[in-house]
Amino acid sequence: MVFAKPIRFIYSTFGLTLPIMAAFTLLQEPINAQSEETVESENSSPIPVQPIQPTQPENARPLDPQNSLLSLQGGKRLMNEADNAIASENYDLANQKLQEARQIFNQLSNFHTQLAASFSGIDNRLADDQRTKALNTAQMRDQATYQLALVHRAQNQPELAVPLLVQIISSQQPTRDLGKKAYQQLLELGFVDIPYPRSSGDNQPPASSQSLN
Repeated sequence: MVFAKPIRFIYSTFGLTLPIMAAFTLLQEPINAQSEETVESENSSPIPVQPIQPTQPENARPLDPQNSLLSLQGGKRLMNEADNAIASENYDLANQKLQEARQIFNQLSNFHTQLAASFSGIDNRLADDQRTKALNTAQMRDQATYQLALVHRAQNQPELAVPLLVQIISSQQPTRDLGKKAYQQLLELGFVDIPYPRSSGDNQPPASSQSLN
């Protein structure tokens, strides 16, 4: 027959290959199914979490005022580092140290103020102690702010110094020493033009040059 040889060739070529491929596919299906089930079970099973043991109060580490930044001593240490940087005319480092000190003093002042308000009327002695600490740290914050303003002046950045000086006057009031110094800086920068404190003659209202009679 005409098609006998091609059919015999196809059978001889693929006759054994096709059954082997089919058997291999059948054997592979359970393995794939098993691997998929394993992945699904791994995804669905919860991961065990080890419980965190609470810290024992007797083992808790307290704040070390000498080494912790969140303390009056830590802020003062940054101020001293800023002074050394200013002495060597490293104004960039001084700027960084004063910024950090200012932030620490401000945080401490806010924390002590909150504690004073919380204990007011409950334990007045404790509230007064926290209020005193809030005032002391606020004073240190304003001193750091004043030093930072001077650094900005040394770097020819008066636009950065003016807002800081205004903040000092608002916090200290113009009658206190640091408030007067801040206002004097504003006067030297040309942001204000009337000296303070004014002389006794300046306190008098100007006489009118025109008579009403």
